Amino acid sequence: MKRALLAVGWMAMAVTNAQADTGWPQYGGDQGGQRHSSATQITPANVTGLRQVWSYSTGAMTRHAAALSKSAFENTPILNEGKLFVCSAFQEVSAIDPGTGREIWRFDPHLTDDPKVNYPNSFNCRGVAYWRGTDGKGRVYLAANNRRLYALDAATGRPVESFGDHGSAVIYGGELERPGQMQFSSPPIISHGVVVVGSSMDDNQRVDELRGTVHAFDAMAGAPKWSFDPVQGQGVRAGASNVWAPISVDEGRGLVYLPTSSPSPDFWGGYRTGDSKYSNAVVALKIETGEVAWSFQTSHHDVWDYDVASQPTLGRVTYRGKTVDAVLQPTKQGLLFTLDRETGKPVIPVEERQVPQGAAPGDRLSPTQPFPIAPPSLARSKIVADDAFGLTFWDRGKCRDAIRAARHEGIYTPPSTQGTIVYPFTGGGTNWGGLSFDATHNLAFVNTSSAIHEVTLIPAKDFDAFRKAHPHQEISRNKGAPFGMWRRTLVSPFGIPCNPPPWGQLHAIDMTSGKILWSVPLGTTEDLAPFSQYFLGKTGIPNFGGPISTDSGLVFIAATMDDYLRAFDAKTGAELWRGRLPAGGQATPMTYMWNGKQYVVIAAGGHEKAGTKHGDQVIAFALPD
Repeated sequence: MKRALLAVGWMAMAVTNAQADTGWPQYGGDQGGQRHSSATQITPANVTGLRQVWSYSTGAMTRHAAALSKSAFENTPILNEGKLFVCSAFQEVSAIDPGTGREIWRFDPHLTDDPKVNYPNSFNCRGVAYWRGTDGKGRVYLAANNRRLYALDAATGRPVESFGDHGSAVIYGGELERPGQMQFSSPPIISHGVVVVGSSMDDNQRVDELRGTVHAFDAMAGAPKWSFDPVQGQGVRAGASNVWAPISVDEGRGLVYLPTSSPSPDFWGGYRTGDSKYSNAVVALKIETGEVAWSFQTSHHDVWDYDVASQPTLGRVTYRGKTVDAVLQPTKQGLLFTLDRETGKPVIPVEERQVPQGAAPGDRLSPTQPFPIAPPSLARSKIVADDAFGLTFWDRGKCRDAIRAARHEGIYTPPSTQGTIVYPFTGGGTNWGGLSFDATHNLAFVNTSSAIHEVTLIPAKDFDAFRKAHPHQEISRNKGAPFGMWRRTLVSPFGIPCNPPPWGQLHAIDMTSGKILWSVPLGTTEDLAPFSQYFLGKTGIPNFGGPISTDSGLVFIAATMDDYLRAFDAKTGAELWRGRLPAGGQATPMTYMWNGKQYVVIAAGGHEKAGTKHGDQVIAFALPD
């Protein structure tokens, strides 16, 4: 009955609002990151008619060919002033025509693409921000890897001379110890005349890492306003706790919501005693002053790299008959926390549950970790050797041996010199793609990945010999700590995850009850191993990027390691359509109405860490005229 009523509601909305113009003015669709559109021209009934109508090349394939393999095209365009604003993986900003993809202007900050300067972090830009100044002129803001914040004239693409030093302001002016130590991948956010900028740090390098300070600037003049260091005053020896995922704003309350990451280093915390309450947390600040309004920690004393990795989503949620302005925060652990937007208190109750103990020498763990009572976990977190997956007795046996040899007592098993299974792996559960929230139907749509990381702590005295014995692996010294670390994904000799599928899923959560409405596999192995999907079946696949939803009852998502943009029925989870992409679609799509036509747009440029095909195109789909 409930699904029938939802169907009637979506059909009625599609009829009444079919030609309503709608845009996508911010990275997450709006300042609160709902990733939901009121556009209704494309419906479950006609979505199979979607065709590619234009494409735009950022030029990265030619201008940055040598560095393309180290890039991730994660951009979501935004629409303002009749222009789509796109940021390439190399942080060049373009304005293009929403109906044709024709370039109107392009700004190049002239950043080097020499891997020795920027790598080991990927070349990346998830998006830019737009704000109309008090002078009535639109500005586009870019946080760039030269550690400068640019304000560009939205009409011309030229730097705004009155902002900072002839169009840019220094975000961080100190010296870096190594290439790639500090970068900027997520867009700034602007409200109340204040621009707020987080940063991306290179993990697992040293104890005394750079601080993950969040900086705020006057949006008109570019002058510094305030800064917030999540580690400062917490009585710990650590750095980072940076905000690398997108930020949200409640315009009416004047609050900015920061998703913070773990202190340094990730997998050993002996010098950061206590919980570091502003790390691994949603922190609400007063945007005009930077003063803390409240904070809620999603994991205590994190030694699993369980950053808060996605944008806090603001929505009006009804749970068990009570409607609240809420923050929905998905996590890498596969959990979804629902918090009161004003106070940070859980809307859906949270329990502190006992978790495995037995920390590495010199470390102390929290005896408990927070778990919401609903929805249930969206990702598996417990595995035993007999659960190992394989195509043959031989490769399954190899996975079984690897799982048996590692330490694992479920989620939050601490890292060890034996080697510890971290499951879900540090890429999610849910990563930076976040979720989409349909406030009308009180539904949240979120994608998850499922794979195993094994994390091994390496005593400092053995580090050099260990690294020499394991070349081409992710091994870091953790300078200043008694342990280095080795992180690897547990896969079979055939390169298939050792844990059973599905390895990627899309979920719908009914926030009224906190129950999972449906879960379906997301993606196939088609582009990883040709024809493998025919004998592996609907496995799903790990993914990077997020979903969007529409009033007509559709959920669009790419993200997977096969090169498709997909549309799902929001009521049932049925896959209704998929459009082939020229490269990996590890980005979140967006949609808008333009001159009476609805477009769905996705960046298709691949992702270094996903191993997908590289490219430089923005692709638009629409229904035939």
